[in-house]
Amino acid sequence: MSITINIFYTGENDNATRFMQEMEECGIADKIRKESGNLRYEYYVPVNDKHTILLIDSWENEEALAFHHASPMMKEISELREKYDLHMRVEQYTKVETNEEDEFIRK
Repeated sequence: MSITINIFYTGENDNATRFMQEMEECGIADKIRKESGNLRYEYYVPVNDKHTILLIDSWENEEALAFHHASPMMKEISELREKYDLHMRVEQYTKVETNEEDEFIRK
């Protein structure tokens, strides 16, 4: 059962954007994308909130996510979040497996 986490990073001025850029430029984001069990690690900019960056982070299962949370990269991410004085809002979703008999058509 896969897990998707939406993390909203919010800060003053362009701090959230600068955090995202540093995550990409220093290679932390790519290291996370290459971790075993990572399905998605993508940043988005909400059109109605210039102070927030959305990270969509998906993992194959709880074990892969737990391994990621125990990795040294979490300390690096935490330090960058503090550097840019960001606040987080986290939403977690799990994918529900269905079979063809469970599907329906919307009109």
